[in-house]
Amino acid sequence: MITLEPSHPSGPSEQIRAQLAAMIQGGELAAETKLPPVRQLAGDLRVAVGTVAKAYKELEIAGLVRTGRANGTRVNPGQILATTLLSEIRGLAGSARTMGLSLEELQKLVATAWNS
Repeated sequence: MITLEPSHPSGPSEQIRAQLAAMIQGGELAAETKLPPVRQLAGDLRVAVGTVAKAYKELEIAGLVRTGRANGTRVNPGQILATTLLSEIRGLAGSARTMGLSLEELQKLVATAWNS
């Protein structure tokens, strides 16, 4: 659920974009989930249609969603995979740091695993 704070330093479009991005990247919105039509979400949030359209466009530019006339705006499945993989990579990097490995050493290990 998206909520807008009138006193927030970011405008409504940025609040919508940021909240949807967080839901997508956090896995709350699964791949292929259809977002509400622009007009519907604008009505629900009581903002201009252009405000929601701008947020959706920025999400599309970031690769988080894709828009098709007949299919509406949907969560991009490739982004979900990339987000999941990034989370795993962060864990790996943290483990490597804890073990005292350098970035170069970790890269060599990843290359070895990739090639095996």
